[in-house]
Amino acid sequence: MIDQAWLRQRLTELKLGFMFLTQLPLRHDAEVAKGDLARALWSAPLVGVVVGFAGAIVFSIALVLHVPLLPAAVLTVAATTLLTGALHDDGLADVADGFGGGATRERKLEIMRDSRIGTYGVVALILSFMLRVCAIAELGDDMAVLAALIAAHAGGRAAIPLFMHIVPSARADGLAADAGVPSQTVSLVAVVIGAAALLAGLDIKGGIIALLLLAGAGAFMAWLSWRQIQGQTGDVLGALEQVGEIIVLLIAAAIVATPR
Repeated sequence: MIDQAWLRQRLTELKLGFMFLTQLPLRHDAEVAKGDLARALWSAPLVGVVVGFAGAIVFSIALVLHVPLLPAAVLTVAATTLLTGALHDDGLADVADGFGGGATRERKLEIMRDSRIGTYGVVALILSFMLRVCAIAELGDDMAVLAALIAAHAGGRAAIPLFMHIVPSARADGLAADAGVPSQTVSLVAVVIGAAALLAGLDIKGGIIALLLLAGAGAFMAWLSWRQIQGQTGDVLGALEQVGEIIVLLIAAAIVATPR
């Protein structure tokens, strides 16, 4: 029999995950203490499942209305971006601006905290949106898009707690520092959920390839963020999600495009 207190705690953590990673209007009356978010981040890939499902619904509606594939894909990415409040997109842009435009660690962190966007950030966002839109349009079929979006959004978020567990925060304050450090158990649960979504959304071969590429991308991001700013920030985590999402969508598109 499931322990009721344990279940309530997990449901609270799931709600915190949705509150932090989406724009859904959820209420949480209790004060969120430092460490609460870190404990809740096992839910990040589950949040990704919901975001991907929402995007797939938009794509299916667009097809029913006879919207061509390319604008249907644009609407799909717009919907997922709206649902997440462009949280990860903002991180990608800030990392591109900071890592590309700052000469010192301090200057890079200053640029990343600046709300203004620069040339590197604009280019990064353009490339990100183009790659995701083109990959979704290539999938064509609404069921293929559903599987790919769930895999991409879950897989892209699954590495976030593990990344936070391994790479220390670059700042004493800020979003990532305030969240705390996810435990090894939280990180492992998120990875397992993300891996399951990848294997279910892609075929076995594609899922394994995605896992390997995501691991490589995570290792590269860890090396790059340490080299650039000696740690990670919330922006780095957002960029990590975007890179992972793109990788999975491109793999899904490649599977569809490969002759059987």
